[in-house]
Amino acid sequence: MKNVKLFLLIALTFVGLSSFAGAKIKLTSGSLAGLKGKTILVKFDYDGMAVGKFANESDYIAKKKGEYNAKEAGRGDQWEKSWKSDRAARFEPKFMELLSKYAEKSGIKFVTSGSGDYTMNVKTTRTEPGYNVYVSRAPALINTVSTISNASGEVAKITVTNATGSTFGGYDFDTGVRITEAYALTGKVMGGLFSKMCK
Repeated sequence: MKNVKLFLLIALTFVGLSSFAGAKIKLTSGSLAGLKGKTILVKFDYDGMAVGKFANESDYIAKKKGEYNAKEAGRGDQWEKSWKSDRAARFEPKFMELLSKYAEKSGIKFVTSGSGDYTMNVKTTRTEPGYNVYVSRAPALINTVSTISNASGEVAKITVTNATGSTFGGYDFDTGVRITEAYALTGKVMGGLFSKMCK
């Protein structure tokens, strides 16, 4: 029995590591060279986001909200509030934390209020919430398109795909925890790109 538990723990660890390495980042247009030492105002956009098998987030919310309310009155309404409030409370701060940490070599200051030399619009195009039901689990996943612009127009565009989110040990039963980790990974790989290209 101990051997089985050990095997499962090792397997889950490798699954987590491989999914962490699965994020793909690409500078699809423009250049980041001129951003060194500048201030970038970061904005977040979730409009038109696909969720799971649903092309529109509103359809996903309606389904989940209805299911939860059918089980317990008011539970679906509370779930919807959490689904939306997690963005400002959890996802965005974690993204900013890792972005700033890994972009440190670029000298760029990333802010979410006030003004900046540039604006970066981080648009989430897809969210896969993932799941964890003890005996089976799948990480969350997000895809983003980030557009950097100034008064003259767009200067660069960055895509991050398959940024997965889960926690070591498998205690990410809360959807928000998994998605927060996906934003953390997105911030990490984007920060690394800024440090690499803004020397």
